[in-house]
Amino acid sequence: MKGLVLAGGTATRLFPLTIVTNKHLLPIYDRPMIYYPIATLAGMGIREVMVIVGGKSVGEVVELLADGEHFGLDLTYRYQRGALGIAHAIGLARDFVGDDSFCCVLGDNVLLGEPLAETAQQFADGPCGAGTLLYEVADPERFGVAELDAQGNVVAFEEKPAKPKSNLIPIGVYFLRPDAFDFVDRLEPSSRGELEITDLLNHYLPGHLFAPRFEGLWTDAGTVTSLIRAAELAEQESRAGRLSAPPIRPDR
Repeated sequence: MKGLVLAGGTATRLFPLTIVTNKHLLPIYDRPMIYYPIATLAGMGIREVMVIVGGKSVGEVVELLADGEHFGLDLTYRYQRGALGIAHAIGLARDFVGDDSFCCVLGDNVLLGEPLAETAQQFADGPCGAGTLLYEVADPERFGVAELDAQGNVVAFEEKPAKPKSNLIPIGVYFLRPDAFDFVDRLEPSSRGELEITDLLNHYLPGHLFAPRFEGLWTDAGTVTSLIRAAELAEQESRAGRLSAPPIRPDR
């Protein structure tokens, strides 16, 4: 399985912190934000990772991560021109992915407390064409929201609804197979002008989506409030001895 980290976007919700820098370089406790999705993929046993960059400070992102050797990874990069959506960014990785399954993690997602190697293996060995992790939140209207049937199965996703049909959201971890690129090619831009990940996931519903619940600690870090929350969670895990020291480049 290969990995993607999406680290583009304009991050207007974090202004003025991101007026002159990429949000994925902002600190969360003792390490840059982008270290967390990198660690999530490394924890799955993934070694080949593409980082989709865009917006400001692209050179600084590359300088920070370099070739990924200090993470035990082989990193490569691709540029996304503008805020064209998560599904569009995934589409840029077609040649990198080739015939392999892959996992995409959003660059502002912080997952702690539950290793995902077994989850990744379950997807790789299973019959489903795509997968994501569901998580219960208090403010689902900020996200794509899962609609469930009477048996608790996901039947649809709705992007940032005014009246959410549940409080379960697909967090920013997406398992996909190469045929996902064919679906991306057929997507139409939403009212926001983006190719939405929820529209891509809906192609696999009902019945072809792997959607276990994530039982660890999760937050995005796309707003000032959630950035503070992410730092608090990371500090909590560090004090409990469950957060490893951040890798330091050997040339620094």
